[in-house]
Amino acid sequence: MNPIERLLQNQSLIVLDGALATELEKRGCDLNDPLWSAKVLLEQPELIQQVHLDYFNAGADIAITASYQATVEGFAQRGLNKNQALELIKKSVRIAKDARDEYVQSGLKRINGWMPLVAGSVGPYGAYLADGSEYRGDYALSQQALMDFHRPRMSALIAAGADLLACETIPCLSEAQALLTLLGEFPEISAWFAFSAKDGQRICHGESIAECAHLLNSSPQVAAIGVNCTAPAHIPSLIGEIKKASAKPIVVYPNSGEVYDPNTNAWYGETSHTDFGLQAQVWLQSGATLLGGCCRTTPEHIREVSGWAGQITSGRK
Repeated sequence: MNPIERLLQNQSLIVLDGALATELEKRGCDLNDPLWSAKVLLEQPELIQQVHLDYFNAGADIAITASYQATVEGFAQRGLNKNQALELIKKSVRIAKDARDEYVQSGLKRINGWMPLVAGSVGPYGAYLADGSEYRGDYALSQQALMDFHRPRMSALIAAGADLLACETIPCLSEAQALLTLLGEFPEISAWFAFSAKDGQRICHGESIAECAHLLNSSPQVAAIGVNCTAPAHIPSLIGEIKKASAKPIVVYPNSGEVYDPNTNAWYGETSHTDFGLQAQVWLQSGATLLGGCCRTTPEHIREVSGWAGQITSGRK
């Protein structure tokens, strides 16, 4: 039984954390950098730990590590060798586990002896390119090349003790296939797969989310299927499409609904944590059982979700 299945035996929904990178920016980090949040692993790891802790305190059941854009190739461009890069990737897991330990030691431990989980983030190849292709999926790489790219990070996250993996912001079916095949090399671990989507039916490269769910449905290592870093308005429809092709738990953690302008490197629009919390209730009603936030969401957004979640599910603090 994978960690998601075990958790859902005790509670009817799971609350994920929210954005890491944009939260670090709010706390003074300059992430205008190809490494994005992985840069902070090098410079201010204590800030990452504090953000994880704030999400645990807000009611998150799972923390996602700061390894989304942490790759051997990316760190090599900063002069780090392979061993140094892998050590930083492992450090992302240790930071999240340290935050969990701090949370538990604070006396807010979940009942029945259960503790929050740590999911090792595996971002798409396009995140390493840092050119927006993680939202297009138009990079021309073979399945083998994609597997070779993802293997060192996946192995390091597992070796560091991640409870499961979060293969996230996947823009194309071919990368999902590569990650699924690679996952088979590590039979002791499970993962959720979350795609970036352009509308209520299609992922960013154009394949249907139902086709993606069908691909993943037969693997016992796939713990959940869903979408992230996608506009909240598309989420109910996407959940419905996934349900047509899979009975696995559905994970959704969209962005705040604000719009990013790459020309100005700025976000536009507004969203309140209350609005986000109300929308999350709709996602639950639509069939999702893992709920959280991506870009521009905050601990307050997660606290809003966990607040009403705690009223309808057992096994929570």
